[in-house]
Amino acid sequence: MTRRRAVRGRRPLVLVLPALFALAFLLVPLVGLLVRAPWRSMPDRLLDAEVGQALQLSLVTASLATVICLILGVPLAWLLARGELRGRAVLRALVTVPLVLPPVVGGVALLLVLGRRGLVGQYLYEWFGVSLPFTTAGVVLAEAFVAMPFLVISVEGALRAADPRFEEAAATLGASRWLTFRRVTLPSVLPGVVAGAVLCWARALGEFGATITFAGNFPGKTTTMPLAVYLALETDPADAIVLSLVLLTVSVAVLVALRERWIRGAV
Repeated sequence: MTRRRAVRGRRPLVLVLPALFALAFLLVPLVGLLVRAPWRSMPDRLLDAEVGQALQLSLVTASLATVICLILGVPLAWLLARGELRGRAVLRALVTVPLVLPPVVGGVALLLVLGRRGLVGQYLYEWFGVSLPFTTAGVVLAEAFVAMPFLVISVEGALRAADPRFEEAAATLGASRWLTFRRVTLPSVLPGVVAGAVLCWARALGEFGATITFAGNFPGKTTTMPLAVYLALETDPADAIVLSLVLLTVSVAVLVALRERWIRGAV
């Protein structure tokens, strides 16, 4: 025990200094945001019509995108974790592509598929008169496309960590696979689903590239908070700081909500 404490107590300067610089590199910009924030006029700016529209639109679209991700992503995670499929590793890699794909490229891909002349969008427009690009629905789809992998990865990890013996016991008692999933599997992985939904919602709230490419930038219709920050930098930087602080607050809230899953688990 004494030797282990001695080993842990050694802190090479060659590692400590880069670590401190990395910490400063990550935290100082956030501190600068707090220092330059217009605290006195903060309430008035938050109540501004344009800021309020962007905030409300972002909250609504991020929530709708999360609902879509839950409806589609949980079954997909189950299929990746429990389904006996050939090429499952390739399928898992394809599901995670939006994590590393530049969001603008994702927006272009959505536009080519769901645009009025897209592979699918042309039929939606001709048969039903539905045009998704440059609409609020387009914002929701763009956010869901970018955010869904966060949910799928979280739920799949929870499914892989869950004890399959409970599901096997339910099957031996005559429960169908759907009943087993609803009554046994889903409750056992609910923390993973909640964590994935929180991450998904936060990612959707901060989405910029795919949104502006696929849905455009129309105030009150497609202008979410990240887009409003981008526009405010050119006209009123104080508003940009206020909106940035709102997004920062959401990010911190997500970390606090997931502290049981990450922070304490690492101690």
